[in-house]
Amino acid sequence: MADYYDILGVSRSASQDEIKRAYRKKARTLHPDVAGPDKADEFKEVTAAYEVLSNDEKRRLYDMGGESALRNGGAGAAGFGGAFQDIFDTFFGGSTAARGPVPRGRRGQDALVPVEIELKDAVFGVETDITIETAVRCGTCNGTCSREGSAPTTCSACGGSGSVRKVTNSFLGQVMSTTSCGVCQGHGTVITDPCLDCAGEGRVRAQQTLNVNIPAGIDDGMRIRMSGKGEVGPAGGPQGDLFIEVHVADHPEFTRQGDDLVCELEIPMTAAALGTTMNIESFDGPEEITIEPGTSGGVSLRVRGKGVGRLHRSDRGDLVINVHVITPTKLSGREKELLKELAEIRGENAPEAKLVSENSSMFSRFRERFK
Repeated sequence: MADYYDILGVSRSASQDEIKRAYRKKARTLHPDVAGPDKADEFKEVTAAYEVLSNDEKRRLYDMGGESALRNGGAGAAGFGGAFQDIFDTFFGGSTAARGPVPRGRRGQDALVPVEIELKDAVFGVETDITIETAVRCGTCNGTCSREGSAPTTCSACGGSGSVRKVTNSFLGQVMSTTSCGVCQGHGTVITDPCLDCAGEGRVRAQQTLNVNIPAGIDDGMRIRMSGKGEVGPAGGPQGDLFIEVHVADHPEFTRQGDDLVCELEIPMTAAALGTTMNIESFDGPEEITIEPGTSGGVSLRVRGKGVGRLHRSDRGDLVINVHVITPTKLSGREKELLKELAEIRGENAPEAKLVSENSSMFSRFRERFK
């Protein structure tokens, strides 16, 4: 099932009033009596979502672990029973009973922070500190929203219930409806002497430094979730989650292909013909490479286990070295003489043009790599 917040079209930090308005709007258009039986399943989804999000305890459990947390917490599956009052309210203009005051403390918003790392950090993993600006609990009032020595007072309009009742006339006669108190916004209390540092919000903006463990094998654009490291909610409510979006900087010599590191190696024509050994500088330090005699351009050499670390595993990909044979373009007189002499020895001083099919050429390259 889709996320309950997505079903109602509200954010995870939405207030109870916002959740109720969103439910009423959807219920009016999806109710089977209005939209027909085809919308019955969608109407049940919306009602089930509202049944959970309109209940503070169920919402808290759902925010911690989704539907499984609801089942484990004894909340059970959402149904129509608890939402009947709001269905009645949607079509007849009011609910039948009060729900009690709404807590001020709400879950804070999730935050997204981009972090750039080097390719080497993606190969081996890295721990790094990041500094972000976020909402933290007010140190002066400790999230109570009130100035030191004072406390919220009971709302005189609703008597602390968070809701007020009124009688309206309908085609059914007089209906007693209950609505959220407009004076205290449904909280049941009023902040009469707010904290000066947070202006009665219970939280302030501040810079915070966090240590982030970036695992080996992470790729560009991936995100790391840090639960409970997002913004503190209003009135010192629980923190949301922090998402670290990782961007891997380009490297001048190595590129990444899956779990492999790929680089390009240029060797002179003579080294390709005679064979040689040479060192290249990899992320693991100097790596000795053997060029077999008769190596042709386009051959790829593979060094096992010297590539990128694989996510949540202990092994690594490979280091792939694409070999390019450089043919000299400027020759001295002596060099030309030597090459002509070599061509005569090999019978290549007057070579005949010989066309080969693309398939044959490809087969030849694969055969050479296999060797």
